Parts: sequence; structure tokens; C-alpha cells
Amino acid sequence: MVGLVGAFFDFDRTLIAENSAASWVRREVREGRLGRRQAAQAGLWFAAYHLGFADLHSAFAKGASSIRGQAESDMAGRTRRWFEEEIRATLLPDAVDAVEEHRRRGHHLVLLTSSSPYVAEPAAELLGLDGYLCTRFAVDGDGLFTGELVLPICYHEGKVTHAREYASARGVDLERSYFYTDSFSDLPMLLAVGVPRVVNPDPRLRREARRRGWEVLTWAPGARAGGESERGARAGS
Repeated sequence: MVGLVGAFFDFDRTLIAENSAASWVRREVREGRLGRRQAAQAGLWFAAYHLGFADLHSAFAKGASSIRGQAESDMAGRTRRWFEEEIRATLLPDAVDAVEEHRRRGHHLVLLTSSSPYVAEPAAELLGLDGYLCTRFAVDGDGLFTGELVLPICYHEGKVTHAREYASARGVDLERSYFYTDSFSDLPMLLAVGVPRVVNPDPRLRREARRRGWEVLTWAPGARAGGESERGARAGS
């Protein structure tokens, strides 16, 4: 029996125009829950991440530690309000078109993101996806964060682990499936699918796409009709 074709999508700078974590930090500063020194440190990390050199596991571990003892329900509520007020409007039109095209073709639609479930769930609902895979924070029996991460986090090789487990459980054939991302850190997942899709790539991924002859898609805010694209082989010539 032939497996289903999956279409997996990264979130930041792929489905939406910005880095959602940076937007969250700005909101936390405005509302007085995060100091400007912490925000500046986060800014340096975001810059390193965009260049493909950040250690996301360490950043998530610090984040998990910082919310130890907080109620998951409070975090979920705050995050959903922020999503509706600040993130929904940054959804890229060409990303919506791509999702709808895969839906029309009967593909299984999955959000595959290093973000938390409090971001992934409303995003998946907004786009009508079949599922989402994300990084999770451990919660105790009282609904409070323990300060630990649920491993593996959904990042780098961890994305492949989550995707393979999900695909196996639902009959999705990764060798026939698609994955859209902007990040060099997602190279393992790009190599795990049959149809890699590079969107708005960071510098390292753009170079890798050129080396491998992968098509590079540019999805800009307000653009339609597939955005712009270039063939990696041509761009590297």
C-alpha cells in the first residue's frame, strides 16, 4: 500500500513573515514581564539563530527553567491572545496558497516547528492543518511547569525524529513528502523528505540550496501567485 504524501511546514519566516519568538520577547518587555537586559541577550541569540549558529537547545532549557512553577493554562491563554493580536496578521499569502494547493492534492498537512504548542496549536487551527509537531515543556500533575523540556526538542535532528514517528503512526511516506523551511538548522529534515522546499532562506541555507541545486522560493508579505523563485543550480552558476 502506498503511503500518504505529507506537506510539512516550518513556522517562523516560512508561514509567517517574522520570528515569532522575537515578537513574543517584545510583548513580554512591553508588559513588564521581561527586562531590557534579558531582551538584549535574546536579540543577540536571534541574530545568531538567523545566521545558523545558535544553540536552540540551550535557549529552550533556559526558557523552561524561567517558567518553573507557572501555570500552563496561564501561558496558553497569554500566548493565544498574543497570537491573535500580533502573529495572525503576519501570515504570508503565498504560504496560504501553498497550504491550499497541498490540501487540494489530498496531502496530509503538518506544522513542524521548534515553537511551543501554545504557538503551534493556534497556527494549525488557523490554517486547518491535520496536525502539528513542536517543542514541549514538561508539566506536573497540578498543571504547573516543572522547568524541564520534553525531549527531544523539535529542532535539527529532533524534527526528523518527531516527523518519522508521526509519519509512521499515520501512514505518511516521507520519501514522497514535502518540507518547507527557511533555516539551515532544518537541513536534516530537508534531506529526510523527497521534495525539499527552501523558502526565504537564511544565508547558510541559501548557499546549501545553491550547492544542491534546490529551488529557492521567496514569499513576501502581500505577494501572491507563488511569489518569486530561483533555481539553485542557476543561482550558483
